[in-house]
Amino acid sequence: MTSPYQFAHDAYAAALQTSFAHLEDGEESGESAHVAGRVMLLRRQGRLAFATMRDSTGEIQLFALDGVAENFDEFSKLHLGDWVGVVGEIVRTKRGELSVKVATFERLAEARHNFGDKWAGITDFDLRYRHREADLWANETSRRSLQRRSDMIRAVRERCWAAGFMEVETPILTPVASGASARPFVTHHNALDSDFYLRVAPELWLKRLVVGGFERVFELGRVFRNEGVSPRHNPEFTMLELYAAYWDFEDMMSFTEELVAGVALDVLGTTEIEYQGRQLSLSAPWARRPMAELTSEALGVEVSVHTPRDVLAGYLGERGVEVHASWGAGRCLAELFENSAEEGLWDATFVTEYPVEVSPLSRRHRRDAELTERFESYAAGRELSNGFSELNDPDEQRSRFEDQARLAAAGQDETMAIDEDYIRALEWGLPPTAGLGVGMDRLAVLLADESNLREVIAFPTLKPVRD
Repeated sequence: MTSPYQFAHDAYAAALQTSFAHLEDGEESGESAHVAGRVMLLRRQGRLAFATMRDSTGEIQLFALDGVAENFDEFSKLHLGDWVGVVGEIVRTKRGELSVKVATFERLAEARHNFGDKWAGITDFDLRYRHREADLWANETSRRSLQRRSDMIRAVRERCWAAGFMEVETPILTPVASGASARPFVTHHNALDSDFYLRVAPELWLKRLVVGGFERVFELGRVFRNEGVSPRHNPEFTMLELYAAYWDFEDMMSFTEELVAGVALDVLGTTEIEYQGRQLSLSAPWARRPMAELTSEALGVEVSVHTPRDVLAGYLGERGVEVHASWGAGRCLAELFENSAEEGLWDATFVTEYPVEVSPLSRRHRRDAELTERFESYAAGRELSNGFSELNDPDEQRSRFEDQARLAAAGQDETMAIDEDYIRALEWGLPPTAGLGVGMDRLAVLLADESNLREVIAFPTLKPVRD
């Protein structure tokens, strides 16, 4: 059977449910509609056949009567999941179900695979993520989570535009893997006979645009990090990065909390949300807590970036963390924070005063040269954003990159390469600037009330199936 090339579709389920809500049980509207969607439930009762049809907006019942519906027998033999186009009158059955009384129908496409149990949908883990197209039809929660992500992305864009930021696009293929401390994916460009990297962050490109005179820029784009796959990590993900000339990290923290709280309000109508059965506040202002202070509270002993490195390493060893010989006191403090205090940060909180050692692109703190004017925000025990006053001294930036190169030579995997073009850009002059990166997948997880990143990614990365 050849499927048709098109169908004159003029009505959606949700709109019909609203427009004809006034119909009484057993009442006919006298109005016809052309509807289309998937058959998700089908049953025949003698000369009657009922189907539940789902389109992109919701569901509506199809009601077919032998002798009235053209090709009634073929209609009653449709497969679950088949796409159909139906023409018929809008009626409400005697049992109160708004329906399209089938006059004619066409099977627009055949479904050759089962769409799962009508109550539980598709529950097989591998099938759900490897064939997301089936999962999205069968599981309403999957569709809701992706719709919520879409609403979130739109709200982020609108709020950035409203704040005077210009949206830009920067290269995904880069000659130097820099902008974040992460292991990159490498590829080879045949025509140029050169290795390139999938970007780990757009940061250095965006700051070059600020050097070029664009004072507020943002990008919503894909970034790639050659790391493990878990409920909290996917090797390709979406990042919001933005930069504002003349701001410092305090200004950027204020913007961050207003942005996230505003997006929550746009998407959910509230900043006081429920996440995994527990109340979570995204309302501004967010708490601001220095890393050393939080770590000291978690350990029950005072520590800081000025604590001797061996003492900090000892605390890490007590927690089963292997300490790399190249780690200084700053890296040890950051690791202690991650292993003692991070998961306890439930309501939205800014962690401030990161050590220089783990912040190669951040400006030194004006009150303590061993710290930087950097912050990370956390909610539900997960990192949500990263931002700082940008280092704009080309000589110090070169020195920081050289420190990263020494760490790489000492065996550390997640370091930054020296980017000569970026250093040259700084020599043209970067004004005082603050930057921000927000993981869109992680924000979507919060707003969709999901525990696994895969649920808010249309097609998460999976290990290929080998024949």
